[in-house]
Amino acid sequence: MADTTSPIPSDTPHPLPRRTALVGGLRLGLGASALLLSGCASLLQREPVRVDVVGVEPLPGEGLELRLALKLRVTNPNDNALDFDGLSVTLDVRGSRFASGVSNERGSVPRFGEAVISVPVSVSALSLVRQAMGVASGSGPSDRVEYVLRGRLAGTALGGVSFTSSGELMLPKGLGLPGR
Repeated sequence: MADTTSPIPSDTPHPLPRRTALVGGLRLGLGASALLLSGCASLLQREPVRVDVVGVEPLPGEGLELRLALKLRVTNPNDNALDFDGLSVTLDVRGSRFASGVSNERGSVPRFGEAVISVPVSVSALSLVRQAMGVASGSGPSDRVEYVLRGRLAGTALGGVSFTSSGELMLPKGLGLPGR
């Protein structure tokens, strides 16, 4: 039987220098990636934007759907402008989903500045009935309602900025119950 193992000839290059170079390159790449990530992490340490509902205007609706234009004041407390390309919002009123909408509006909120953005939202007939029943049952004042607004400004350098806001909306005159 023949010997199938053969010694490595001395004139053949040894694989160890190639492996060492590969490991060294990998370490260099990981080190550069770590530096890049730490630089990006410093960009992520931003103050959150503040968003307040500053107005509600009626829009033409279809069928049993009510359409409103929410006027949002976006305040940027950071030292870099906040560029956005679209936004989405949901509005909860008295603890229940009331309206939602999207807008493909583009714009920029200046550094240490603010901008007013209009977002069309849809309100279903079921949401209207639920809120009307809440007002009719006497749960709270009829001329103002508590809300929670959640949303996202899309297209920023960081992929998007989410926000949450809450407060009270004053209802237009004539929308509340008489005598309350």
